[in-house]
Amino acid sequence: MSIPHLFRCPISLDIFTDPVTLCTGQTYDRPCIERWLAAGHRTCPVTMQPLGDVAALVPNRTLRHLIERWLSAGPTPPAAAITDAHEEPSLAALKRSLQSGGANANKVAALRKAATLASESDVGRACMLQLGFLPVLLHLVFHPPPPPPPWETTTTDYLSSSEQEELALQCALSLLPSSPTSPEHGCLNVLGTESSLASFARLLERGGARVKASLCRLLEAIAAAPATRDLALAAAASSPRVWQALLPLLHGGGGDGRVSAAAARAVAAVCCCGGATAVHAVRHGAVPALLRCLSSWKSAAAGKAAGGGGGGGANAAVAASALAALEAVAAGSEAGRRAVAREPGAVRALVRHVFMMSSSNEGSEHAVAALLAVCRESRAARGEAAAAGVVTQALLLLQSQCGVRAKTKARSLLKLFKSM
Repeated sequence: MSIPHLFRCPISLDIFTDPVTLCTGQTYDRPCIERWLAAGHRTCPVTMQPLGDVAALVPNRTLRHLIERWLSAGPTPPAAAITDAHEEPSLAALKRSLQSGGANANKVAALRKAATLASESDVGRACMLQLGFLPVLLHLVFHPPPPPPPWETTTTDYLSSSEQEELALQCALSLLPSSPTSPEHGCLNVLGTESSLASFARLLERGGARVKASLCRLLEAIAAAPATRDLALAAAASSPRVWQALLPLLHGGGGDGRVSAAAARAVAAVCCCGGATAVHAVRHGAVPALLRCLSSWKSAAAGKAAGGGGGGGANAAVAASALAALEAVAAGSEAGRRAVAREPGAVRALVRHVFMMSSSNEGSEHAVAALLAVCRESRAARGEAAAAGVVTQALLLLQSQCGVRAKTKARSLLKLFKSM
C-alpha cells in the first residue's frame, strides 16, 4: 500500500497527522512546520517565500477529511499479518476485533497482527494512529475485561491475558510519535483516572520484565510530553503505589539492566516535570533507591569483569540513567539537594562517577551537575566531596574525551572548590 502523494508532508514525507497551511498556500504537518519555525526559519520550506514575523498556521480541514476517508476505506495490513484467507483484510476490521468482547485468544491474535504492522511499516503506524488505535490499545492494557470465574479459567486463559497486556503495551509504544510535542500524546491522558493508575501500579508490581520496562517507557513519555504534564504531576502527587512499585525496579529489575535503566529514566523524567515531583520522589525514598541502583549495578559489573563476562554496556547505561535521575532530584528541589547531602555515601558515590577509568563515563555530566547543585548549598557536602578527591576527578574528566557540556560543568565545579 502506498500513500497518495498529496497526503504526505513535504518535510517528513510521512502521512499528515495534523495538516496546516501557510500563507504561501503550502500545507505541512503541524509538528514538522512548528519545528522548522522554532529553529528560526522565516521562509516557506518549499517555495522559500518569506513568512514575516508571525507565521499563521491555518488548519487544512478539507485535506484532513480526505485523509480520514481514505483511511476508513481500509488500508490492507501486510500479508504476514493475515492468517485467515476469509477474514476482512482491513485496519477497520482489525480495530473492531480489538474492541470486541471476544475471547482473550482472539484478542491476542488480533494484537499480533497489529504489532506486526506497527513494527514493520511506517505507513501502517501512521494509519493506525489516524484510525484511533492508540486509545483502544491503552484500554486493553489498563481496563481489560473482567476475568472469568476461577472454575472456568484455564492456563491458556491466563497466558493469553499476560500476552495481551504485553502485546498491547508494545504496540502502543510503537505508535507513540517520537516527538513529545505531537498531539497524539494527548491520548495518554485517559490514564488519569484512579482505576487506570491502580492498574498501572499493579502491572509494575506483577508484570514480567518486558511489561515493566514498557510501563517505565510509557511513564517517561507521559512526563516528557507537554500534553500530559498534568497527568505526570498528578501521578507523582497522588499515587504512592506507583512510587512503591517503581523504585524497587531501580536496583532489582529481576536482574535485567533494561528494566533498571528504564525505571531510572522514568524517575528522572518525572522529577524534571517541575512542581513538587522531586519532593514526592524524595518522600518515597528515591535517593537511597538510586544509590542502591548505582551500587548494585557496579557490583554486578565488577563480578562479570572478574569472571570474564560481558554486560558492561548495559551496566553503564543503568549507571548513566541513575545519575541522570539523581541530577533531576537534586536540581528539582531544595528537599532533593538536602536528601542527597544527608544520605550516607551519596556525595562520595557522585564523586566516584565524575570520572571512572574502567567506563565510558556516560553519566559523568549528570554526576557533575548533581554535585554542583548539592555542594553550592551544603558546606558539609563540599567538605565530603573535597575529601573524596573531587578536584582530581574533575581534572581527569577535563582531559578525557567527554562532551562539551560535561567539561563546562566540570569547570564550574572546579571554580566552586577553588573559592573554598
